[in-house]
Amino acid sequence: MTDHVIDLETPLKFAYWVPNVSGGLVVSTIEQRTNWEFEYNKKLARIAENSGFEYALTQTRYAASYGADKQHEATSFSLALLMATERLKVISAVHPGMWHPGVLAKFIITADHLSGGRAAVNIVSGWLKDEFVNFGLEWLEHDERYVRTEEFINALRGLWTQKDYSQSGKYYNITDFTLNPAPLDIPGRAHPEIFFGGNSTAAQAAAGRTADWYFSNGRDLEPFKDNIRGVLAAAGQGRTAPAAPRFGLNGFVIARETEKEAQDTLREIIAKAHKPAVEGFAAAVKEAGQSTKDGKGMWEDSTFEDLVQYNDGFRTKLIGTPEQIAERVVEYKKIGVNLFLTGYLHFQEELEAFGRDVLPIVRELEADLARKNGTELRTDLLPVTGSAAGLAGANA
Repeated sequence: MTDHVIDLETPLKFAYWVPNVSGGLVVSTIEQRTNWEFEYNKKLARIAENSGFEYALTQTRYAASYGADKQHEATSFSLALLMATERLKVISAVHPGMWHPGVLAKFIITADHLSGGRAAVNIVSGWLKDEFVNFGLEWLEHDERYVRTEEFINALRGLWTQKDYSQSGKYYNITDFTLNPAPLDIPGRAHPEIFFGGNSTAAQAAAGRTADWYFSNGRDLEPFKDNIRGVLAAAGQGRTAPAAPRFGLNGFVIARETEKEAQDTLREIIAKAHKPAVEGFAAAVKEAGQSTKDGKGMWEDSTFEDLVQYNDGFRTKLIGTPEQIAERVVEYKKIGVNLFLTGYLHFQEELEAFGRDVLPIVRELEADLARKNGTELRTDLLPVTGSAAGLAGANA
């Protein structure tokens, strides 16, 4: 296994789910002040980059799911958000099988140049069978989807970093291909970042060998330690990428003045769950973790209550006062988490409040943790945030 050195010097990074899907991030009739359209999301992205967020992740879905009936395509929406911001890195979620890696590689190179090096991808193997079958595309069983995904990532990296790139595989064969221009030469970055999502044993193995970042659904501390061990074990056995992956974790944030208010909000979300939509989602995700040989993976043991937030975001337990949430966040840093992917009921106001009320406490706790372990937090690596004038400009 690759040695896992907990990075106490580098500040935690924060991302948010782009609400490019109607209905919000919980499958519930509770009020969610959010919007799937571009003007709302442009304003949200500007608020985010001025509030301490470094990344945004645009969701991908082709058939209506989670009880939502409208959704914008991820890569084009991400490019629009990149053009509307100055510092925010925007991650496009994509499915192998829906894209050829060469076409995606070329698209991301263009997005990278247009945005000054801020384009990234999240490779998701896919679990919604109807999307593939009803499009007339080949549907692969669970572990085989990760074989294809691993070839896909290798092709992306090869085309981004090599001239006359060739690859012979089960799913992709590329011969002496050069993409010009190459991605921008950004210090500290070999190529546009490759995120990889999945909790299963097969996903952990593929991520360990190929990804820059490993993303997980919401997990408690001990279960996520197991994910980290699985990814690093694979990295130690056959890593093809240049450095060990870093770790990102999904969490749904409910920050309120009191813990009781936060827990009451959670109870209301679940009490008002859209039962048919949650049950339909539960049936669909049986193609994910529950379909694996060892029964491990995304949604393997998710309850009805967990699935009301469709990426198990409640399980990370970022629910309480700003102080409680900050303390919880830093507990995850101690086990090796590098990035939090966050979601909210009321995106614009709650995301801004997270930057204002939670992040300063996180930074104090990170600095204390570093000092207690004989080092210092790299404050020079903290993201640039906007002034009140910058936030006012988000309203333009």
